[in-house]
Amino acid sequence: MVRDDIKKFLAYLKAEKGLSDNTSFAYENDLSQLAVFVEEEAAKEGVPASWAAFSHQAMMKYLLNLQEKKYAATTRARKLAAARSFFKFLTAEGIIKEDPTHNMESLNIGRSLPKPISINQVKALLEQPTKSNTPEAKRDEAMLQLLYASGMRVSELISLNVDDVNTTEGDVRAFGKGHKERIIPIHKQAAAIVEQYVRDARPHLAHNKGEKAMFLNRRGERLTRQGFWQILKQYAKAAGLTVAVTPHTLRHSFATHMLSGGADLRAVQELLGHANISTTQVYTHLTTEHVRRSYEKAHPRAK
Repeated sequence: MVRDDIKKFLAYLKAEKGLSDNTSFAYENDLSQLAVFVEEEAAKEGVPASWAAFSHQAMMKYLLNLQEKKYAATTRARKLAAARSFFKFLTAEGIIKEDPTHNMESLNIGRSLPKPISINQVKALLEQPTKSNTPEAKRDEAMLQLLYASGMRVSELISLNVDDVNTTEGDVRAFGKGHKERIIPIHKQAAAIVEQYVRDARPHLAHNKGEKAMFLNRRGERLTRQGFWQILKQYAKAAGLTVAVTPHTLRHSFATHMLSGGADLRAVQELLGHANISTTQVYTHLTTEHVRRSYEKAHPRAK
């Protein structure tokens, strides 16, 4: 049945679009590969293969499968384009109700993937400031804990004012791109560390009592992005991390670890403040085990 729909699409391309034999052949190859994937997944579930049952999550799993098989970025982009055209045809023909490639239009599958660090590496990094009891070390611990707890951009972190963090309720108010506000929950441990910094360490750094900035440098002024970068490099080196650690690393790690733990993609999108889910989709470079667990938990026919 799934193969018959591909034949209908190829006939449409030739008759209505006037595509060459070579182009039609390329479409056929790409869609046949997708059909094999659909048939194999259906066989695992013991159900008939059907485009109508092929979901957005299944399409993401297919793209991850291509990546795991080491297909070039340009090849994966072409296969996604072929699938998008095919599903647009199926939707127009009434064969399927929902396009599983919806919201993937702007997905740049060839873009470089974010490079997170492992949970153990994050732990080693977060432990470094605790080896000192200075006001600066308490500030650094609060910053690193807050970044990893919230997934905020570094620019959002250094822009925080004291009133933006509610340690009682366990949330932080961040202002992202376009000054768009969002409220991000943070776990109790991070909230407690930030509260301790504000109570015990920040007063030693704040030379001006009217200063509203949450994180201050030794001069009592708002810490800069460059200042944070220098601090991070020192702690990464002290933690023995041989991989590159940038100011964005904890944000990347937050998103990856959340998805690995089974978090919903759209929930992570909101936490990160992404306007388009296709931006969040670059974080789905997870292990096959994590993808399968999340897929089987979420897909209505996998239960």
